[in-house]
Amino acid sequence: MHLAKVAVGQHSVAGLKPINQDHCGSHCVHDAQSRLKGQVLAMADGIGSSSVSQVASKAAINSFLQDYYATSDAWSVETSAKRVLQSINAWLHGYTKQSEFRYDIEKGYVCTFSAIVIKNNTAHVFHVGDARVYLLREGVLEQLSNDHRHYAAQGQSYLSRALGMHTQLDIDYSSIALCQGDVFVMCTDGVHEFLPPTDLLNGLASIASVQQERDINARAQSLVQAALANGSDDNLTLQIAYVSQLIPSQDKPVTDVMTALPLPPALKVGQVFDGYRVIRSLHVSARSHVYLVEDKDTELRWVLKCPSVDLSDNEQFLERFCLEEWIGRRIHNTHVLSVPPSERPKQYIYVLTEYVQGQSLRQWMTDNPNPELETVRGIIEQIAKGLQAFHRLDMLHQDIRPENIMIDEKGTVKIIDFGSTTVAGLQEIGQGCSNSELLGTALYMAPEYFLGEVGTTRSDIFSLAVLTYHMLSRRFPYATHVAKTRTRAQQNRLIYQSVRDENSAVPAWLDATLSKALKIDPYKRYVELSEFIHDMRHPNADFVRQSKPPIMQRNPVAFWQSVAGILLISNLYFLYVLLN
Repeated sequence: MHLAKVAVGQHSVAGLKPINQDHCGSHCVHDAQSRLKGQVLAMADGIGSSSVSQVASKAAINSFLQDYYATSDAWSVETSAKRVLQSINAWLHGYTKQSEFRYDIEKGYVCTFSAIVIKNNTAHVFHVGDARVYLLREGVLEQLSNDHRHYAAQGQSYLSRALGMHTQLDIDYSSIALCQGDVFVMCTDGVHEFLPPTDLLNGLASIASVQQERDINARAQSLVQAALANGSDDNLTLQIAYVSQLIPSQDKPVTDVMTALPLPPALKVGQVFDGYRVIRSLHVSARSHVYLVEDKDTELRWVLKCPSVDLSDNEQFLERFCLEEWIGRRIHNTHVLSVPPSERPKQYIYVLTEYVQGQSLRQWMTDNPNPELETVRGIIEQIAKGLQAFHRLDMLHQDIRPENIMIDEKGTVKIIDFGSTTVAGLQEIGQGCSNSELLGTALYMAPEYFLGEVGTTRSDIFSLAVLTYHMLSRRFPYATHVAKTRTRAQQNRLIYQSVRDENSAVPAWLDATLSKALKIDPYKRYVELSEFIHDMRHPNADFVRQSKPPIMQRNPVAFWQSVAGILLISNLYFLYVLLN
């Protein structure tokens, strides 16, 4: 993992126009928040047909720089930026619709927008409009953005995409791995239409010799002045981001403090540990020890989970263990195990969670070997609600199985283990497990993991469908064969085995629902959990038609009677023809 040291400069002027409708800004401070969210440069250009677009461009930049850093640390850069931009777009479009410009959008609150977010060793580029984003690498200048401008007859042109122009925002996104010495340039059309690429290259020459931010600002100012001297009659704005260094780093900003603590000793019943009294041991495995404890101050009962001392030298395991607490504190859902806020400083590595009085889904399945379909639906729907809470935060659970599900005394179902969970926002800074690691349980894992591919929300849908299938039949849809595959060809030979048998009460349309959720190719599965859950309860018309057997199978007597009737009529017709 490398950290990028970035020098930023910018300059914006009205040029020959009375008002500067451009606006730009940046946040490039190397603080803890920047480690988690990245460093940002953003630029907006108001459109000439609007007398208020300078309001739009200023609001867009200020809102983006504030709101982007307020998004969840769990979200990826792409998710965070797009959510914020969609919100800004809706606000600008709605403001126009409530103004005197509601019948002429191009006179309303509309602007172009471009941004670069540099996080860890990657640059994330967002763009809508006709400003431009360039990358200068090893003497080669490359345009990274597309001009969203439509050219009509007689040299007329107009913006085809911009912030605030439409109710839905279609924004370009790309990501680029950084190299030391990279120079990113963003400029409005007032600059790039009057500054040839050769002049831009010359203006950026020897930028590696620049030592201070004011020198980068001076370089940006000189390029703007060059465009103005070349006859620019528009507002002019230019930003430069120079990647002066890529610094190797081994620190883990989310877990460094916790992993620096010692591992707890073996605990005994009645012992007071870090302010908690041990009531009893709940579970012991090679990976962890789990205890029921009581807070001495509040008398509330919690579950305390400690890593096994045998794994004290396994840095990856300890990091994932500590991330369980970080993940749990960010998910607030009835169907996900809750993690309380820390009331006092910790002296050891452990995770504290709520205590669920009940039984695991595995034990429930043992006690209920032939559950009713409606009961299974109810349990799966609750698990799905918990999974949706993960997906909304750009997380994949990756280990849905009966042992990781609890049912409390009131029948509430909860997902209780986050040890295999991937967090998109943390993966971008090298934290946590990769969502292509084989960390789940083979019988429930999606096929793409065994090919070394990246998991998606469809992978969690596959695991949930396997669990549903197993609860209904006590079998697995592909037996144990999925885990044995390592090539696409091997997986293509796998055949889904129907969940129904001669004694099954499962309707054919529900079997078709499971079949779709359990497709080997992830792109043929359901896109959203909500779609799968809906089809679990409501017969999909397509599946009903597909699963309806032919009349010969539904009513063979009626079929043969119909055949005999047709033959009789045919014979009578031919007899009539012969006699006449």
